Amino acid sequence: MGGMSYCQPPATSNGCCMHRKTASIRLLLPIAAIGAACTPTPNRTIPEGLQEVQAVTVLQTPQPRPDALGGPNTAHIKHGRYLVELIGCGACHTDGAIIGEPNAGRLLAGSRVGIAYTSPLRDKYPGVVYPPNLTPDPATGLGTWTDEQIAAAIRAGARQHGSEKLIVMSWPLYQGMSDADVNSIVAYLRSIPAIEHKVPNAVDPGTKAPSAYVHFGLYRSSNY
Repeated sequence: MGGMSYCQPPATSNGCCMHRKTASIRLLLPIAAIGAACTPTPNRTIPEGLQEVQAVTVLQTPQPRPDALGGPNTAHIKHGRYLVELIGCGACHTDGAIIGEPNAGRLLAGSRVGIAYTSPLRDKYPGVVYPPNLTPDPATGLGTWTDEQIAAAIRAGARQHGSEKLIVMSWPLYQGMSDADVNSIVAYLRSIPAIEHKVPNAVDPGTKAPSAYVHFGLYRSSNY
């Protein structure tokens, strides 16, 4: 089994990639689920409109606000930051990290590069979700979420009002996390500066995505 990653760039009216000015296409093999550096696999035919990207593991996280430290929650906040770095939340939730271009001004503030949850090798317009803003901004982030809602998102992939699961989030890895660890992550996310950054809404299969996206998939080889 091999993991494969593709990027669908935004296109101009003539189909060229806007931010790279190329339509060249190559294949990637991710070496870690949290977004570690990828290695191109040569001599493969990739569908038109896809191109190589270099995903990166973003371990950097925002410093807590000075006013959030110094109180009884300080130890929880520091532990929560450690866990967020260990889990690698920034690999998806930092803008641009998925394609190897992390924006240091938007650490954990959500990504305008989406993740396809159906295959662009099968669907011309796959379903795409965009990793959300995890900062405490009330308009575009977690500012209106309760602690319980954030904890449910971490452990069960629940959306704010619990109606659906968060697609592509690796929440099954965290469902056994202790209450202390989850509460520390919540305390840390509450402590970081709020960044106003609205990511695109998710799109269903068959709907054209509003911005670039990547696709991670596993494909069984018949060449053995």
